Amino acid sequence: MSHVRTKICGLCSVDDARAAVTAGADALGFVFTSRSSRRVDARQAAEMTAHIGPFVSRVALFMDDDATMIDRVLETVAIDVLQFHGSESAAFCRSFGKPYMKALAMGEGTLSLADSAADYPDAAALLLDGHRAGQAGGLGQTFDWQTDISALPMPVVAAGGLHADNVGEAIAALRPYAVDVSSGVETAPGRKSAEKMHAFIDAVQKAGQS
Repeated sequence: MSHVRTKICGLCSVDDARAAVTAGADALGFVFTSRSSRRVDARQAAEMTAHIGPFVSRVALFMDDDATMIDRVLETVAIDVLQFHGSESAAFCRSFGKPYMKALAMGEGTLSLADSAADYPDAAALLLDGHRAGQAGGLGQTFDWQTDISALPMPVVAAGGLHADNVGEAIAALRPYAVDVSSGVETAPGRKSAEKMHAFIDAVQKAGQS
């Protein structure tokens, strides 16, 4: 199996961002929507991204936020990829001139992935999360890992309820491009554990070799 990439999301401090990079994260996620307990402002995120170094992607998460707010973030923070968790249209997502991921709420088990892929044909990836529609994510909820993603025309990122003890199972079932973790490497919302991040990424790497 090819290398499975890891994104650690919901970072709220410079120390945690550094620890995530040291653990081997491929991407770091910063949450800007006010609907999340892990929300940071542009100044905080700029401070964190300044300490990351090259070759690690910086991802900004929004959920039904207005374009003016998103533009202000992009003016202040070095962001590589946008991640949208709300009801944003493809036209809105692409309007900022950045690659974007569209998160899909898988918690109700009735979503058509083929239709979603058709709705967001230029998305850099689809992110499958365990929350229900209208929820902000980061709630530690899994979804059905037997979901068939093989026919989707873009990369898939698996998220929702992942931690070191179950991420291998999720990877074996889904075979995603990447996995995304937040609460599964925390001691409290927004407080990451360096030990848990290392254990998670070790588990991802082990699963990717099988």
